[in-house]
Amino acid sequence: MKKLIAFDLDGTLTQHRSYLEEENAELLRKLQKKYKIIMVGAGAAERIYRQMNRFPIDIIGNYGMEESAMVNGEFKLIRRDKTYPDKEYFLKQAEYLREKYGYTEYKGESVEFHESGMVTFPLLGTKADIADKIAFDPTRAKRKILYPEVLELFKDYNVYIGGSSSFDFSEKKYNKYYAIKSYCERNGYTLDEALFVGDDYGEGGGDSHIRIHGIDYIEITDYKKVGEALSFLL
Repeated sequence: MKKLIAFDLDGTLTQHRSYLEEENAELLRKLQKKYKIIMVGAGAAERIYRQMNRFPIDIIGNYGMEESAMVNGEFKLIRRDKTYPDKEYFLKQAEYLREKYGYTEYKGESVEFHESGMVTFPLLGTKADIADKIAFDPTRAKRKILYPEVLELFKDYNVYIGGSSSFDFSEKKYNKYYAIKSYCERNGYTLDEALFVGDDYGEGGGDSHIRIHGIDYIEITDYKKVGEALSFLL
């Protein structure tokens, strides 16, 4: 019997970096009548909250580094962990990878260092147009060419084929399995009572640790059809 349903956002409930549409917001409202619903994302909790048009929901952000809750009807960040990456090393290796694989032209910065300590290596740069990013590597074939070498260069980190055109890095302990396991332990759920809904379970995927560690999950292939995929839960 499932009691907790954890959702990914981009590619599962929304297009990448796009706002939550009313149809899927209504789906969440219906599910909230029967289950505890939470978000477990790669991005910061506040960004996820804004992208969801301020939908009232608990959010675990940055692969478990942040947690927010609704307190008296207001968004409140209740936990924020920080890590401290070796920025010089990241910049040096990013330059090496750009030269080797031909990604020397980009907009903005070569590497993005987030306040949390997470790192993003955007192949098109930090200021690339959204449309260009979405069109860049929809099958991930371009990034899969680099992935083995990126894994080797950053073997002390989790390496995700993130978003639509980048790689994301977090310290080893921060991943979506860790995030859900910790949430369950703090809130009185067992992992058998949890279900994860996401779109990215393959090698390097942001949801891959869910599959690897055996939490029950549903794979969404089209965010516009997530309601059909979850109709059996209503």
